[in-house]
Amino acid sequence: TYQGVATHYDAADGNGACSFGPSADMMIAAMNTADYETSKACGAYVRVRAASGASVTVRIVNECPGDCAVGQLDLSVQAFAKLAAPAAGRIAVSWELVSPADAGTLSVRYKTGSSQYWCGIQVLGHRNPVARLEVSNGGGWLALPRTSFNYFLSEKGSGCGGAIRITDIYGERLTVDGIAVRPNAVQATRVQFAGH
Repeated sequence: TYQGVATHYDAADGNGACSFGPSADMMIAAMNTADYETSKACGAYVRVRAASGASVTVRIVNECPGDCAVGQLDLSVQAFAKLAAPAAGRIAVSWELVSPADAGTLSVRYKTGSSQYWCGIQVLGHRNPVARLEVSNGGGWLALPRTSFNYFLSEKGSGCGGAIRITDIYGERLTVDGIAVRPNAVQATRVQFAGH
């Protein structure tokens, strides 16, 4: 459990630094830079509790600018309103990672401009934060570097269009195959991480 403060921002359509696109559910938040960890926090579900006892579960879709302190969450106005009146502006909170029960299955998206020679791969709809993404490259697995905009890049094209292995922060590994290089198309899988 982390201690910190919650502030709020106008989240507009819910898109943010995590590059998920517009969000149908506005129970979302931006994570401070230290805890954002170069987008490792993207897609994480966080239960936020106020001193009053009120709580809300939000999904991390954005990075809070540099003036956010370690432990701080910048909630959408809609999410903040579940804890306190938005006029309060800033309140003390505690927060913790949670695994939602109704997560469905995860999806994969190749970045616009991806081909067999260069690709960016993004994981969507994951129950737990993604720690690592690897691609099959012949006889083994190649870990791809993660960007601050939440894609894993294969700059030389290694593994683009092949099997993908995704590991969550708890060490569970899921392997998905048959995901074609179709730029900006959300492709469903049949797998999901276990709850914690």
